[in-house]
Amino acid sequence: MKGQSFFILGLIFALIIAVLAVINNDPVQFNYVFGSQKWPLILIILTTAVFGGVVAASLSFVKIVQLRGQVKQKNKRIAELEEEIKQHKPVEPVEPVVEEEPNQPATRTERAQL
Repeated sequence: MKGQSFFILGLIFALIIAVLAVINNDPVQFNYVFGSQKWPLILIILTTAVFGGVVAASLSFVKIVQLRGQVKQKNKRIAELEEEIKQHKPVEPVEPVVEEEPNQPATRTERAQL
């Protein structure tokens, strides 16, 4: 469901950019480091949108690679711990020690202590 909502939001965003680009198709002065040139605004809008998408995808890719590395480390640690658990022998239950009470009747002081 999460992927579908992102897809729909992406389509809405692309539609907004397309409408803005079609409406603003007049040539404008574009200044860059080495000079300037007149380009249609539609081209500038679409180029910046694509560049922004590439930057966002690149950053997402880096994060995905980092998370995959963490998952591999965690899975390796889990396997080590499971192997350690298998090597341990189960502990046999120990029966509790119960002291038998003497059959003699308790004295008055012993009853008071209980």
